[in-house]
Amino acid sequence: MDNSEITVLLIDDHQVVREGLRSALSNFGFTVLGEAASKNEAIAQIAHKSPKVIVVDLNLPDGSGLEVVSWARSVSSTIGIVVLTLHDDDAHLLGSLQAGASAYVLKSAPITEVIAAVSHSVIAPESFIGRGLSSAILRKKEGFGLTARELEVLALLPKGETSSRIAAQLFVSEATIKTHLASIYRKLEVANRTEAVVAAIKHGLTD
Repeated sequence: MDNSEITVLLIDDHQVVREGLRSALSNFGFTVLGEAASKNEAIAQIAHKSPKVIVVDLNLPDGSGLEVVSWARSVSSTIGIVVLTLHDDDAHLLGSLQAGASAYVLKSAPITEVIAAVSHSVIAPESFIGRGLSSAILRKKEGFGLTARELEVLALLPKGETSSRIAAQLFVSEATIKTHLASIYRKLEVANRTEAVVAAIKHGLTD
């Protein structure tokens, strides 16, 4: 899709932010349909102009940007929703994703990251998470990056199986199991089997 076909609505209560975004997006060929400085204005413009993407701040004078995110997602399953915010905590990140955001980017990020988020939000179903937002929530959402085999090994740990018995059950060498365990400990950020089991149960990684 050509960038000129991607229509964008900017939602932020700071004019300087909107002007900066408009300039940057226009320079990359996107079509900026308009701007909104409040929740109510944003909802009215989304309904009237039907943008392909909205870029929305979470702090608005008449409510939360999350209300805009939730409303926009309720009326369109395809609209790209890029949250651009100062909040770098798990609560706001998770809340935005649960409300239906397509992307979550910090205002401190380079403009190229915002551009990437806007593009990504209209072509890919997976959430775009800005750099620097590596959190416990994201690691849990992605299974901490554990492979299918590592999850199999992890599932056997609460049963008290030794490395040799796990190796026998999975038809691999004991050395291979030890390699998997080392990788599991690193990804879960734990030091031993007991801590790995606790982490697995806490984050729902095992039955």
